[in-house]
Order: sequence, then C-alpha cells, then structure tokens
Amino acid sequence: MTLPRMTLLLAMLALLGCSRAEGRGVVELRLWAMGREGEVLQALMPAFERANPGIRVRVQQVPWTAAHEKLLTGYVGESTPDISQLGNTWIPEFAALGALERLDRWVTSEPVLDRGDFFSGIWDTNVIDSATYGIPWYVDTRVMFYRRDLLARAGYATPPATWMEWLDAMRKVKALGGATKWAILLPLDEWAQPVILAMQEGSTILRDGGRFSAVTEPPFHAAFDFYVSLFKSGMAPTLANTQVANLYQDFTAGTFAMYISGPWNIGEFRSRIPKEMQSSWATAPLPGPDGAASRVSIAGGSSLVLYRASKHKAEAWKLLSYLSEPAQQIRFYHLTGDLPARTSAWSDTAFADPRVRAFYTQLQRAAPLPKVPEWELIATRIASAAEQAARGREGVGGGASSDVLASLDRDINQALEKRRWMLSRRVAAGATRSR
Repeated sequence: MTLPRMTLLLAMLALLGCSRAEGRGVVELRLWAMGREGEVLQALMPAFERANPGIRVRVQQVPWTAAHEKLLTGYVGESTPDISQLGNTWIPEFAALGALERLDRWVTSEPVLDRGDFFSGIWDTNVIDSATYGIPWYVDTRVMFYRRDLLARAGYATPPATWMEWLDAMRKVKALGGATKWAILLPLDEWAQPVILAMQEGSTILRDGGRFSAVTEPPFHAAFDFYVSLFKSGMAPTLANTQVANLYQDFTAGTFAMYISGPWNIGEFRSRIPKEMQSSWATAPLPGPDGAASRVSIAGGSSLVLYRASKHKAEAWKLLSYLSEPAQQIRFYHLTGDLPARTSAWSDTAFADPRVRAFYTQLQRAAPLPKVPEWELIATRIASAAEQAARGREGVGGGASSDVLASLDRDINQALEKRRWMLSRRVAAGATRSR
C-alpha cells in the first residue's frame, strides 16, 4: 500500500472512531471545585458515572487563592465549566454578571430535591431577587468553642445563652486567670465577629436593597459598642491572627477560654489539643442579646451552580442533584469534614457528637449576609474599623466609636456607588419599557 493511500485510510479510521464515540452519545461535563473539596470530589464520580453511562465528569481542582479570578476569567472568556462550587458570598456577584442559570424550574421538577430539607438561612443565600441560583452543598456557621472546665470554675456548668450571662462569665473567667489570661480571643483581622453581633442586634448591615450603609443606625452601633467594650475592659486581647503564635497551645494553656470559629476547627481541636485535655473543651451556639431567639450566626459554606453557557444543562443538573443527595453529603463529610446542607443527612450517627451537634442547632438560626457583589470589600472595611476602635485610646460610647462608624459609613456608601448607579439605570429602563 502506498503512503498516500495508507494516510487516507488512517484518516478515515480516525473519523469513524469519532463518529462511533459521538454515536454513543457520551457527554463530558466539566466540574470545578476548590481546595480540599476538589481533591476528594473525584471519589464520588464513579458511582454517578455507573448510574449515568452516557455522562463522564472531568473534575478540575482550583486553589482557593486563584478561584475567584479563574471564575471571572472563565466568564469573560466564555469558558466557564458546566458546574462549579461557589462560595455563598460570591453568588450575588456571578448572578449579577448573568453567568449563572436560574434553577427554579429545575428545582420544581426534581421532587427528590426538597428545599424544605435544607437549612432555610443557607438556602436563602442562593436566592437573589426571588430567583434561585445555587443549591447548598456544604454549610458552615460560627459557634463558640470553649473550655468547659474553666467556665465551670467560674460558675457556669452550661454555656451562657444571653449577652448578660456571657459578659458575666467572661468577667469571672478573667478574674480566675489574672493579667496574662483573657476570657475570649476575638482576632482583630476577622470581620465575622462584629458582623454576627450586629446581626444579633437586628442590623441589616445595609439598607434600601443594599444601596446604602446601615452601620450608623442604632442596632449596628449597639453591637459595635459591645464588641469594642470587650477589648477596652480587658476581656479580649488586641491581637490579630498573625500575632497568635499557636491558637491550640494557647487554648490548652488557658490563655483564653472562649473562641468563635467554624466547623473546620473541630478536626483541628481533636488533633492538636492533647489527649488528656479532650474532655475539657466543647462547642455551643452563640449567646444572643436576648437569649434563644436572637442567637443568630452567619450562613456560610459553598453551593453548586450551573452556568448559563453550559451546552449540557440537563446532564449537569443530574450531576448537581446527585451531589445534593443526603447519602452523598454524608460520604462527602467523611471525606472532608464539611457539614451537609440537607437536614435529613444529620440523622446519620456521624453527627451524634455534641461538639458537631452544636452546629446543627446554630444552623437553625443562620442568616444570610447582605447579597451584594461588593460584600467582600465591605467585610474588609468592617474588620478594619473594628480593629481601629478596639485599639483606640478613647472610651466606648463616646466620640471614638461614633467617629469610626461615621468613617465606615462613608467607605461603605462609596463602595456601593456603582451599585446604586446600576440599579437606577435598571429602574429607568423598566419604566421606559412599561410606557
């Protein structure tokens, strides 16, 4: 056989192979997931592919540090995946860009995906202007990690439920330790604590549909003063995370007795605190200003989203539904430690540990953060303002706190300027169409 004829035959065989592959109707889905989740997600794919022989899933792990930029670049370059993991605070941004598929019709047609089986505050993080853009995948919130032995010595056999009890417990714990010990660690480079306290006081953080700041209004101001008072009175050290040499050693040594954190720290506390001290720590829902009804915490975690540019939406929805099944969420917990978003999954014995169960209780009162694309910037500004006030010299309730909040108010309103302009144009366009 001559070389040209052989080349032609090979080309025809290649085309035939392609045709057979297409004839089999195999669809390849692209799924992007971040960090540890991206590493272990591949373990869940064989069972899905066996149940759906016409679908293959290609999982790509994306580092958290690069995830936001990669997702934006994918959107601009029209190369988004079919599905991705998306942090709950990122959903408003990508929904505003028009990158995400609205999922309401898919949810309605999927009886197994009962939205009533999800923590309501977590589900709400995915709803923007009454449209659903994501399905909660795993959840987190903040609870109190505490030294049960030190609180018992201070007269608290059970953790405090109200701010008054909490402050009393902190004062008594502080008195036990002296000048080198503190009641609670509240790292000054974290925004979650002042924001949670504000939400517990009933602050919406923003007002008028996320157009303006609400940080100078009484609820935020009262919570901010309470937060800053913990530093001024010596209950908490004026330290950032970078200034804490070893969180777990300090906790073990009783340098502080309370710490607000998320579910990722359960595994860390189990592995880093000495065996003989394991019975000395516990977790509890956060105290609230007025007790149980006000014991709010933030609704965090990640959701699964379907991109509008996907050419395989029906197949992608099958994958999204599969990963949302309680059985898969339980398995994912065993692989990662990430808490399931489906409440029915919590009936598994894996969640019987009281230290894990505290998160279930807190998740009943988890509330979404402001649903604006600018939230990450706003949160950073709140942390900066809180640190400035905590490190200040003047007393709380006077000029220092008010001045800091006035400056924060201006910063947030400036950050929201583009949002106000865009919303005003949308309103004007709607008025023009209705004429």
